[in-house]
Amino acid sequence: MCGIFGVIGHKDAARLTYLGLYALQHRGEESAGIVTFDGKNVTQHKGLGLVGDVFDERIIRSLHGDLAVGHVRYSTTGSSLAKNIQPFLVKHKKSHIAVAHNGNFTNTVKLHAALEEKGSIFQTSMDSEIIVHLLAKAEDKSYKNRVIEVLSQLEGAYSFVLMLNDTLVGARDPFGWRPLCIGRLDGAYVLSSETCGLDLIQAKYV
Repeated sequence: MCGIFGVIGHKDAARLTYLGLYALQHRGEESAGIVTFDGKNVTQHKGLGLVGDVFDERIIRSLHGDLAVGHVRYSTTGSSLAKNIQPFLVKHKKSHIAVAHNGNFTNTVKLHAALEEKGSIFQTSMDSEIIVHLLAKAEDKSYKNRVIEVLSQLEGAYSFVLMLNDTLVGARDPFGWRPLCIGRLDGAYVLSSETCGLDLIQAKYV
């Protein structure tokens, strides 16, 4: 079980994500991370420990942009190492991709082998990294179609939030085994593993 959170369209996206992760702390106490995008540059901060220990006021102010994704981790696969802290962030061609993932894939071994056959090199022991590699391999120019292509290959119980440059995407498995809810706040959209993440920032559940 992990906690995931995302915000788009709010000038204080990093602070809202910090508060959302704080509300979701019960979903993971091993590590916390936030990635933001300001339209040009990506900023991130991640660390082992509780949300309140990983982030302080100075760090939150350094995370610029109106788009943010965040994650708190309780490990089910992969060891508790710094390289396994989410969100995962990669640059592929002209795209910045950040993913915060909750759950497990039941076809990890199959996907891992197929991706390595095509030249993918995995940097972590997390099955979450598969999402990034599948997105990188998807050829459609449309973000929507690329995500749909990725989802068609995943099996298991999962939810995740993605930052694709200036776009925020949320998805969960077809049966909804891993929760993900949507909220609105001052015209911004918010994604959270649980409604408690929305409640703390006074976002309206939709």
